[in-house]
Amino acid sequence: LIGAMVMRILLLMSIAWIVRLTQPLFTVLSHPFSGRDLILAIGGLFLIYKATHEIHDRLEGEEGHVSARVAPTFGAVIGQIMLLDIVFSLDSVITAVGMAKELWVMVVAMIIAVGIMLIAAGPISNFVHKHPTLKILALSFLILIGVMLLAEGFEQHINRGYIYFAMAFAVCVELL
Repeated sequence: LIGAMVMRILLLMSIAWIVRLTQPLFTVLSHPFSGRDLILAIGGLFLIYKATHEIHDRLEGEEGHVSARVAPTFGAVIGQIMLLDIVFSLDSVITAVGMAKELWVMVVAMIIAVGIMLIAAGPISNFVHKHPTLKILALSFLILIGVMLLAEGFEQHINRGYIYFAMAFAVCVELL
């Protein structure tokens, strides 16, 4: 647990540095891309791919696959976990960097958030397993976040209020 926390703190520091890379690295069709833009766009594409693939697996099952599934390697699993960690941390770190000037404030907030997550993960996981439609809803939220990150990577800002409203509306429909 301590190793994972140290890894997250290092990740936070790295991401906090990366999001400040706003100098253009290259230009495509008169659109300049910075390091931050690339991380956002790649992270968004990764989320869209993973969530879409997971939804397909949930809905199609084994008969939806043409070939047999190959077991992932340890390195591939670790790589995916690290990439997901970066993607999920990126949006909140960008917000934190904009709101907090001190890195120690961001680190303390992250430690508190991880603590709350550790306490709530079990009950939330059990609830989601009892209600399978919530899995699809959560994966749909990942696609929505992926699209938002991809748009941000192309410097197209989407008001967070629209995203939160869409999520709240979907949850209300699910409750009905």
